Formats: sequence, structure tokens, C-alpha cells
Amino acid sequence: MRFSIHPSAAEPIYRQIVEQVRRHVASGQWRAGEELPSVRAVAQEHAINPMTVSKAYSLLEAEGLLERRRGLGMVIATRPAATARAGQRRALLEPALQLAAQQARQLGLSDEEALAVFQRCLKSLPAGEQDDAV
Repeated sequence: MRFSIHPSAAEPIYRQIVEQVRRHVASGQWRAGEELPSVRAVAQEHAINPMTVSKAYSLLEAEGLLERRRGLGMVIATRPAATARAGQRRALLEPALQLAAQQARQLGLSDEEALAVFQRCLKSLPAGEQDDAV
């Protein structure tokens, strides 16, 4: 399990972590009982403050997506909140697409041009890409 952290992105780092966990669980790529990397490991890997990672994990624990297990750290909850439903998966994608749609309009792109760019982006990723960039 890896996170793709972009420190220069507009979205705060803790939100990047939260959203990536939600997406991976909703897609079934990360399953119940799987252990997440420790706060310290994520912080060191990405040269970020451990409190940032801790905040993300705590938010996910509060919403029932993660569980704290003695001796194991944080794991995907055995009964994750209903985020795994197909409608929820689409809902997780929608904010990013709303932003992309707004940018396409601002750039004066037609619907067809914007869709072509999105399709090109999808095709540039290997099937089942899990965003393992580190």
C-alpha cells in the first residue's frame, strides 16, 4: 500500500491521504483487514509531518473506514462503512471531474474535446492502476 502525495497540490496532504484510502477501499483494491503503512513510515517516505498522516488516519477511523488493532496499527475495517457501493465510488470521483469540467469550460474546450482529453488520460494509465507513485 502506497500513497501518491503531491505537496504542491491545492488539496491538503491529509485530504490526499483520506481520499486515496477511500478510493482504494471503494474499488476493492484494499480489502478488510489489510494493514496500512505506519504513520512514521508514510511520513518518512514522503518527508511530511507525522501529525499530517495521523490526522488523516484519525479521520478515516472516525468514519469507520479504518480500525486500530493492537500490535498491528491501522487496518481496513472489517465492515467498512458503505463506501464500497458503486454509487459511492462514482461520488468519490465526481469532485475531481467537476473541477476538470470547470477548467475545460474556462479553457473554452468543447464537450468532445474535454472527453477526448479524459479518455487519453485513462488510456495512458495501465489497467487497474493504483497510483503507486511514491
